[in-house]
Amino acid sequence: MSRSERLLSLLQILRRHRQPVSGAVLARELGVSLRTLYRDIATLQAQGANIEGEAGVGYVLRPGYMLPPLMFSREEIEALVLGARLVGQRADPELALSARDALSKITDVLPGDLRDELTASTLFAGPGLPLPEDRVDLARMRQFIRSEQSLRIAYRDEKGEASERLIWPFALTFFLGARVVLAWCTLRNDFRSFRTDRMDLLEGPIGRYPKRRLQLLRAWAEQNGIPERML
Repeated sequence: MSRSERLLSLLQILRRHRQPVSGAVLARELGVSLRTLYRDIATLQAQGANIEGEAGVGYVLRPGYMLPPLMFSREEIEALVLGARLVGQRADPELALSARDALSKITDVLPGDLRDELTASTLFAGPGLPLPEDRVDLARMRQFIRSEQSLRIAYRDEKGEASERLIWPFALTFFLGARVVLAWCTLRNDFRSFRTDRMDLLEGPIGRYPKRRLQLLRAWAEQNGIPERML
């Protein structure tokens, strides 16, 4: 492993840890000595990485440090391409356009060899089932989710039964045959999934709901046996 690759790996390891991690753990994961590890941390700090901590206490990477584009691996490039192509097929038009724009920006700043890898990628998203027409504006729905806003909706379930709900939306899921809003339903006093082709927005935003979006997401994941690392 070259030194530049090792520095990238160190940053990636630090990103995975939300709490301070000891130098010994970092050195073991990288397969280097503690002395080399401390020298690498000093190098990254000199390059602008906001790494806090010290020997014997542990290290944590604070948010805000951007990796140089040339630090993408070929596998990471392929993952970005495939992800953008999947978004282009499964998401609403606004999000699909944003995915294409983001990929164009990445392409523009990549070194020549990696740019060629991206444009020649042979990973494709196969066609899925035709998606039913959404009855709500998904761009607005994403705004409601980001700002943690309560909504009043009309919903028709799979049996055709209609109801009105006050919900706290916290996530949007893109399945092969439908788009689904994950929310806390005050009527059922529980988590519920609402297909966007069966719901109409009656009133919103009403105001911020009393919990944080991340709290709801973690509680939903725990209830459904989903490991936090998959969020």
